[in-house]
Amino acid sequence: MIVRVQTDDFDTAAIQRELTRGRNDVGALASFIGLVRDRDDDPLAAMELEHYPGMTENALSRIGAEACERWQVLDYAVIHRVGKLHPGDQIVLVMVLSAHRGDAFAACEFIMDYLKTDAPLWKKETGNQGSDWVQARKSDLFAQKKWEK
Repeated sequence: MIVRVQTDDFDTAAIQRELTRGRNDVGALASFIGLVRDRDDDPLAAMELEHYPGMTENALSRIGAEACERWQVLDYAVIHRVGKLHPGDQIVLVMVLSAHRGDAFAACEFIMDYLKTDAPLWKKETGNQGSDWVQARKSDLFAQKKWEK
């Protein structure tokens, strides 16, 4: 398990090597990379992410552990960046290892859906018209609901 909250960019190939090194039981690796996207209505100058150190890592670990309980996950990585980011920057990486692709895909999607709504991260977007704190979108809340037991 790799859970990191960091200001520095991440290298997906290095994370993959770290997770798979010495393993012969992995049949599938599913991953998601989120990027900071520009806005149509007001070009994004920057996005700033804040978090509570310790609390955020614990929440990310809890979300990953729940994915491991639901699917046959061999290992996973969740890396989320904080600080000031710009359009095109990598913001989040979720990588899941499993023996089979179905478990890897489902667990990766589950982790990402819960990161969008349950992780204690706060995003402020700044454009030409000022700054706004980003709230969870209805689509994020709807995506999370499909996983409820």
